[in-house]
Amino acid sequence: MLQKIHWLGHASFRIDGSKTVYIDPWKLSTAAATKKADIILITHSHYDHLSEEDVNKIQTPETVIIIPADGASQLSGQIEIIRPGQKIEKAGITVEAVPAYNINKTFHPKANGWVGYVLTIDGVRIYHSGDTDFVPEMKNLQNIDIALMAIGGTYTMDAVQAAEAVNAFQPKLAVPMHWGDIVGSEKDVETFKAHAEVPVKVYEQER
Repeated sequence: MLQKIHWLGHASFRIDGSKTVYIDPWKLSTAAATKKADIILITHSHYDHLSEEDVNKIQTPETVIIIPADGASQLSGQIEIIRPGQKIEKAGITVEAVPAYNINKTFHPKANGWVGYVLTIDGVRIYHSGDTDFVPEMKNLQNIDIALMAIGGTYTMDAVQAAEAVNAFQPKLAVPMHWGDIVGSEKDVETFKAHAEVPVKVYEQER
């Protein structure tokens, strides 16, 4: 049973359910890292998404790490390489990789094969956009319960573009992320809320 989603700052989340799943763990405090990971999802190899130090805080010998190919050599343990469009099932959890890339800037080239994820856990479908613009592939997302959307701009879509994205694929709930550290502000959160045509929940950052 899905119990809670914790926003750990930036693009980092911990999902507590029948399994414990971390996405892009970064700058984890001792409190945030108290629960060990069954699965760790890494969207891409930039330092604020792939942090070996933070992975080490939550990894056990049984932890499965799902990651695009270019970052796999930076970590050790049970590594599963994933590519856009691929699906992996582990311990009753389904993980689908969605392309994540920039359209009009060069920070996240499509050729790198970086991803966002659709995670199905305890019957709940959670989409984490990764670092991306509003790309055409998002329009194919279906039956998303919770969408964790980058809104910070500069390196990703901005708040208005992120709202346009959720308006296109209509998740039951949208959650802004990738703000409050490096890029993005509370003003961006308010802009996202104003433009989104789906319910929005703003999580308090846990450290």
